[in-house]
Amino acid sequence: MAKRREEIPPAGSPAWMATFSDLMNLLLCFFVLLFSMSTVDAQKFQEVAASLASSFSILPSGGSALSDEGILVSSGASQLNDLSDFYNNMGLNMDGEFNESINSAIEEVEKEGLEQSEKMAEKIEAHLEAANVADMVEVTATSKYVMLNLNGGVLFDSGSADIKSDALSLLNAVSDSIYEYKDHIITVEGHTDNVPISTSQYPDNMMLSLYRAYSVFDYFVQEKGFDEKTISSSGRGEAVPISSNSSADGRAQNRRVEIKIYNSLNS
Repeated sequence: MAKRREEIPPAGSPAWMATFSDLMNLLLCFFVLLFSMSTVDAQKFQEVAASLASSFSILPSGGSALSDEGILVSSGASQLNDLSDFYNNMGLNMDGEFNESINSAIEEVEKEGLEQSEKMAEKIEAHLEAANVADMVEVTATSKYVMLNLNGGVLFDSGSADIKSDALSLLNAVSDSIYEYKDHIITVEGHTDNVPISTSQYPDNMMLSLYRAYSVFDYFVQEKGFDEKTISSSGRGEAVPISSNSSADGRAQNRRVEIKIYNSLNS
């Protein structure tokens, strides 16, 4: 009987040893990770958390951290200590510099507005003089608008809001003088004296002033081409007198229509 030949084992380590080595490496990494977490620098961790909070302005609900300046960040959001004090005193702790800057800016705007209004007033007055009606219209310039004051006795009969036929030439001259500013905000205000009125059409002075202003407004829009988007009318009744109602002359001054053309800064 022939002798059986012994098999030669494969070279190298057994297969189970490779698997065991991998397992040991994984365990080693796991324990190294545990060790590194157990020795975390708490201060650096807080700084990282605060940095994230300042970037995103939010932390998990109830979380907290400290910023670089030691300000507390908590309750899920970045918070500013003494927020109410900050807003209440905003601009008040700068030796008046903040308020001075604001006041200076306001003065510059008003100065520019007044210059615009004065230039507008000069052009309007030139138109009125050329039309020979300058003595029938009082022109005033302010930092916000140019105001044209028209005597109510010239435009309307007593107790009426219908424009008199002989006043149409005046309204034509006025509308032509301000037409180049038709894209600006324009308001027409009616005013009366304090003499009571009570008719079926005008139960009080407020209603009479309203209809008088509307008559001028309607004439400008329907006959002269002004845009309803930029022009408006209102009645003030006897609420805003410019003279004493104790005399006939004073009451005549109070019966008026004011046309205000706002400059570009206020339009």
